[in-house]
Amino acid sequence: MKQYQVVGIGNAVVDVITQCDDSFLEHMGIEKGIMQLVETERSGQLYAAMDSRVQTPGGSVANTIAGIGSLGLKTGFIGRVSDDALGQFYADAMAKDGTDFVNAPVASGELPTSRSMIFVSPDGERSMNTYLGISAELGPEDVSEDVAAGADIVFLEGYLFDKDKGKEAFIRTARACRAAGGKAGIAISDPFCVERHRGDFVSLIENEMDYVIGNEAEIRSLYQDNDLEADLARVAAACPLVVCTRSGDGVSIVHNGKRTDIAVEKVVPVDATGAGDQFAAGFLYGLSTGRDMQTCGEMGNVCAAEVISHMGPRPQQNMRALFAKHGLTA
Repeated sequence: MKQYQVVGIGNAVVDVITQCDDSFLEHMGIEKGIMQLVETERSGQLYAAMDSRVQTPGGSVANTIAGIGSLGLKTGFIGRVSDDALGQFYADAMAKDGTDFVNAPVASGELPTSRSMIFVSPDGERSMNTYLGISAELGPEDVSEDVAAGADIVFLEGYLFDKDKGKEAFIRTARACRAAGGKAGIAISDPFCVERHRGDFVSLIENEMDYVIGNEAEIRSLYQDNDLEADLARVAAACPLVVCTRSGDGVSIVHNGKRTDIAVEKVVPVDATGAGDQFAAGFLYGLSTGRDMQTCGEMGNVCAAEVISHMGPRPQQNMRALFAKHGLTA
């Protein structure tokens, strides 16, 4: 048995969350419903404007790994934080959630710990303003091949593609895991990220990945066919397992050429932050424990529904108990 069942690599970001109305977004010049990168000065301005802040360790793949850890699997996370107050908070919080934060905070870090200011409007839409800080400097030197090789599954965060050393860290992690008999996969993360690095994304999926998880917009962005069915077919031809979340239209999974479509129960979200991250947590939990694709997708849907029922990107209920309630034996 390996040291870890699932290891993630991605941005280590402290999420700072508050509620607001649309007029506040307009007043502050915040574009609703998307993730925007901000610099240090803008980060300070937005942080100061937040009322009743909720602070939690975040980052897309980090949220997924924490969700898997809460389900009882042995998990690790490869990320980069500075040895400052937010960095110490992040590392301690990951450990308390049951996930090994395998890299110690960087002493005298060249940049502060990353943070994302998230404004949640009454309809549940989240408007994210992210200061990347030190997490974007993660490179191959931060990847322990022993950790990667010691994982049954590794999960990579597409956002790290914005720097060449992030891509190198990805490839080092994936190859070490696969060489030791594990599976490597990627969260596409964001259609705008794909647009910036389309060739590299497609090459990685075709040559290095065992699975891909993305939403409809992200899957469409890979090949620009403007036809989801055609795009799914192309990704499935390049990668053994493709998972496409389609919001209220359900989930489509193609595994070794066999397609599974799973419906979802539509709910009004309190906060949509982390829906995709926790879907991935439920799905990868199922994959790691040998479930069929239908069950994996249903587990993902249960996790996504739970996280959008409250503020914050990580589960608050006992997810194993929720699985049992839905007839999914954990």
